Amino acid sequence: MFRFAFALCAMAFPMDLFAQTHGLSPYAGLESREIKSLSEVDLEDLRLGRGWGLALAAELNGVPGPAHLLELDLDAGQVAAIEDIFAAMQAEAQEAGGRFIAAEAAIEAAFRDGGMTPDALRALIDTSAAARAELRFIHLSRHLETPPLLTAEQIARYNDLRGYGAADPCDAVPEGHDAAMWRRHNGCDG
Repeated sequence: MFRFAFALCAMAFPMDLFAQTHGLSPYAGLESREIKSLSEVDLEDLRLGRGWGLALAAELNGVPGPAHLLELDLDAGQVAAIEDIFAAMQAEAQEAGGRFIAAEAAIEAAFRDGGMTPDALRALIDTSAAARAELRFIHLSRHLETPPLLTAEQIARYNDLRGYGAADPCDAVPEGHDAAMWRRHNGCDG
């Protein structure tokens, strides 16, 4: 009887272990995406020329970009220059975002259609990486153009308004900001 109970437990243990370690993939549900590597929000952000977090190295180190500088008290010359920088950045980012989306779509299609080879994969990844690098350069380079237009006090005010340096940016959504977007960009909901 003891042997029978032991054998029954031994057979049941691996099944229980298998059930605990082989749950659903964290990717379950993503297979319905148009481009598996990009969410609908990603696609919208890229198509609209939004920052997509690509300029955080500048933004979070006190080098503001043009997107939110108009929240400051600026003179007419500063406003005109920043609007020009932003318009050029957005137009270039929309084009580069389109190239990145197309490159990711090409990778998607190649896997979907079958017959992918390592050489073809390398070429597709290199194209995607170059498009993403160009997109990042577009956003980061505009952060280099704006500081010369501003005073040190304006840059400090910008950083305060954005909540940089605050104890917890999740507790201080600056006035005039979309609270949901602020929370998303600052990792408040995760």
